Amino acid sequence: MNPLSLQHNHLHIESADLVVIADTYATPCYVYSYAALTQAFQAFDQALHGRDHLICYAMKANPNLAILQLFASLGAGFDIVSGGELQRVLAAGGDPGKVVFSGVGKTAAEMRLALDCGILCFNVESEAELQRLNDVAGHMGKIAPISLRVNPDVDANTHPYISTGLKGSKFGVAHEDALRLYRLAASLAHLKIQGIDCHIGSQLTETRPFADALDRVLTLVDALEAEGIVLHHIDLGGGLGIRYQDETPPPVAEYINALLAKLQGRAHTILLEPGRALVGNAGLLLTRVEYIKHGAEKNFAVVDAAMNDLMRPALYDAHHDIVPVVPREGSGEVYEVVGPVCESGDFLGHERRLDLRQGDLLAILSAGAYGMSMSSNYNTRARAAEVMVRGQESFLIREREKIEHLFALEHTFPGL
Repeated sequence: MNPLSLQHNHLHIESADLVVIADTYATPCYVYSYAALTQAFQAFDQALHGRDHLICYAMKANPNLAILQLFASLGAGFDIVSGGELQRVLAAGGDPGKVVFSGVGKTAAEMRLALDCGILCFNVESEAELQRLNDVAGHMGKIAPISLRVNPDVDANTHPYISTGLKGSKFGVAHEDALRLYRLAASLAHLKIQGIDCHIGSQLTETRPFADALDRVLTLVDALEAEGIVLHHIDLGGGLGIRYQDETPPPVAEYINALLAKLQGRAHTILLEPGRALVGNAGLLLTRVEYIKHGAEKNFAVVDAAMNDLMRPALYDAHHDIVPVVPREGSGEVYEVVGPVCESGDFLGHERRLDLRQGDLLAILSAGAYGMSMSSNYNTRARAAEVMVRGQESFLIREREKIEHLFALEHTFPGL
């Protein structure tokens, strides 16, 4: 769903006026739609109706506790990539028995925490990790449930920074090594094989790469089961894209039906790990124009949000639509929308035609994924507040940081 609408010439998210949100919580501020988050999750859940499945939210996209709590209440599991993310799941009331632990660099301490909590599965990404996990589980007197993340060498046709399924990627084990490593895992006393995992990248906008990757995974499934290595689940990862500008990702049901067509006759539980597709278009970044600056070659709208608040434009040259919260009739001018951070790369949008005045509010759209989660304190800037809207109501789900919080753990040098 699109939670945004223009009412009385003010942009609203659900039934909440963004002018009021800005006046109440100040800017910059992330704002999320409860209804959009719920409907995005339910689209995946309903598409898999009648099939044993678990939707594990890839929480690196946005790990706010209220968002985790909402998804947990809807029956979600979680895809984590650190011990810290596991602790967030627990703090939000999530079930550790629905957690899969991905990532190429799991430490022994993180493994111990996950084993103590009783997670569903470790997605193992190297032979060295397989050996370490067996050793850690053995010292604890436990059995670690595992799948191997298999790299199918399929081109996801996405930005190279978020493409994870090619041979040159740091992620997963090579397809040609997988059978040998499953045999090794089956021989290790403190591991129990549960499934197979595959994730080829993020922001995919067509079904073909998913289907190609699944074909390669299923050849391994058949080879394993021919050797008596029976898998309980097939984890198809995530990566379904959203619309930022002119992308046309397939509807969730179309994407899932393309996968289910290849899984007919197989009784495995299906795991999916959507992240961006659940939260991306459910959130926006609210920012205010501090200055209008007319240059010799370009016009600049200097806003109070910056690359530390939303890293994607600077990191990926990513596009986010930018719209006025209170639109005017005029055609406006073309602006570079930039922040106050002391970097030429601090931009939020290039060449945007806007009718602007100092003090205007802007909404940077499709910012629910990899916005707040990638934010930083660069230039000693406090991170933004986060707000959840449900109907007409708004709820502060993360307070704006105070500057003194940013150096509370630092110490001056004694004697100077």
